[in-house]
Amino acid sequence: MAGLAESGSNPDVDLLYDINGLAKDAPHWFDRGMEYVGEYGLLIAMVLLVLACWWSVRRRGGAEAASSVAALVWAPLAAAVAVLVNIPIRGFVERPRPFLTHEGLDVLVSGKTDYSFVSDHATITMAIGVGLFVAHRKFGLIGIGLALLEGFCRVYMGVHYPTDVIGGFALGTAVALLLSPLAMALLTPVTQAVERAPRAGRLIRSRRRPLLIPGTRTEAAGVEERDLAA
Repeated sequence: MAGLAESGSNPDVDLLYDINGLAKDAPHWFDRGMEYVGEYGLLIAMVLLVLACWWSVRRRGGAEAASSVAALVWAPLAAAVAVLVNIPIRGFVERPRPFLTHEGLDVLVSGKTDYSFVSDHATITMAIGVGLFVAHRKFGLIGIGLALLEGFCRVYMGVHYPTDVIGGFALGTAVALLLSPLAMALLTPVTQAVERAPRAGRLIRSRRRPLLIPGTRTEAAGVEERDLAA
């Protein structure tokens, strides 16, 4: 499998040269910016997006807060699981980095000696993006958009083939979606228990909105609060 995409006469390599060729024509400062964004910036952005989604879900509250937070917790966990799954895949495929087998690439990040397929960065960002989509559609779409940008950056930087990125997207999506039912079954009871805790419950739902339990005084208080707010 080590010979995968070693010939320059296939669309994978052609697209690699086309995208990486943009780096040769770009100003030095832009390449340095793409280097930081592709290596660290978008990963940091995904973490901030998860925190922003958690804050939004917490403030919104409601009966579904615990399950929404459980889905949100699954997003970074899915990324971690996907990276672990990628370890044997890389060892089986053994595809060298593109700059080791193709000349003329403008490599923006040095020191990459591990195998190329599949891209960890693409896997992590897409797993988080899809996981976010399960928890919150708007934040999920933003996360998926950031993942697509991450994939472009990895090829632009000359450290991955386009199919490395596509493989990462597929792996991250598969792990996030296929294991989601099991993850939700395990995580939702945990977040529900946290929600019922006197202080830790604020991690799940803002105390500004009481938990509505049908047929109880709590429900009546919640209705009255909404009426006053109106």
